This record gives sequence, structure tokens and C-alpha cells, in this order.
Amino acid sequence: MNITAKKINKNNFKKFGWVIEWQGPENKKSKNQFRIVVNDAKVTGWRIAYLIVREKRINRLERHPYSMESFEPVKGKSILYVSTQKKPRDIEAFILDKPIVLKKGIWHGIVTLGQQAHVKITENNTVHMRILELDEWIPAKSKRGLK
Repeated sequence: MNITAKKINKNNFKKFGWVIEWQGPENKKSKNQFRIVVNDAKVTGWRIAYLIVREKRINRLERHPYSMESFEPVKGKSILYVSTQKKPRDIEAFILDKPIVLKKGIWHGIVTLGQQAHVKITENNTVHMRILELDEWIPAKSKRGLK
């Protein structure tokens, strides 16, 4: 399977989730500004995790049908594979160079472009997970020499 990773922006990623970035005007006269990026009032309990990614290819995706999940790059370069469907031909890939939140039920997997990448994850304290085994491996690959 050959999938080329794209740079993430709020428009090309919106069917999968949200980019964690400032939305709206910045008030230069204010010391601090606060804005909620995404909220799920029905969920209680959450956790923060630290993931060291060493895999350079994947052969499965996972999804959390009842909860969102954030991926926030800390160091290294990685690719996030995502799909709204349980069909390998619908998988898209994004260079994880900015923090994002996945919507509930999005199939996903992550690989490193180097020796390793570090990613902060925020998710529900209780995570229900589904696994999708792929028929073939997807290697870490990106456009424009971003390896």
C-alpha cells in the first residue's frame, strides 16, 4: 500500500478532527486569552499519556468509538494515518507537525520518520478500542523529502 502524507491544516483534516490552534482574533491588549478548541460534556475522567513511536510501518489501525483523542507532537517527525471508513483504500496520511484532536470513531495509526518520535496523548480515562488489521504494511513515507 502506498500513501503519501500531507501537511495538516484545518480544512484538509476537518473530517477527522480538529487542529489545536488559536481560532479567532487575538486581543493584543489582554495579557492572556483562553478559548476551548473542542468539548465533550458527556465524558468524565481523562488521562495524559506520553508515546514514544519507533515503528516505521503499520499493519493495523485502531479507533475509539466513544471518545476523542489528541495527538500533540513533542519531538521527532511522525505520520498519522487516519480513515473514517473501515476500508484501507480510504486511508489518508498527515505529517504530525501540529497538535490535533481526532473525532470519535476515527481509525488511526502512527509511525515515525526517524529513529523515534515523541507524542503527547490526551484521551478518556476509560478507552474502548477497536482494531482493524490491514492486509499489507504501510511504510513511513512523506512528500518533499520530509523524512
